[in-house]
Amino acid sequence: MNRKRLVPAVTSLPQSPRAEADHRVRRYAITMTIRIVCFGLMVLVQPYGWYTWVFAIAAAVLPYIAVVFANAGSDSTETGAESPLQQLEAAPPEPFHPDDDGPQIFTIRESPRDPS
Repeated sequence: MNRKRLVPAVTSLPQSPRAEADHRVRRYAITMTIRIVCFGLMVLVQPYGWYTWVFAIAAAVLPYIAVVFANAGSDSTETGAESPLQQLEAAPPEPFHPDDDGPQIFTIRESPRDPS
């Protein structure tokens, strides 16, 4: 029993684990940099007011947000793999005449799926 293996198209493959990890680390670093800036603004901006509380709350909440975003990888369970094999449309068979002694000729016509 010979089974043909369907090969997915390159464009439908998910992001590589290394590239996804790099993206998550970059996102975490940016969020933590914003947290450090909030700490600095909380201390340095004078006179203290309502915005000091905004900076303090942001500095306190951003680590949680950074960790959640860093641990939430992309959902790679849904991949729409496409087969590169072309599907041939079957033409209706021509009627068979048993008294014909001539050779049988089969014609296969291919057409693009998406005519552009």
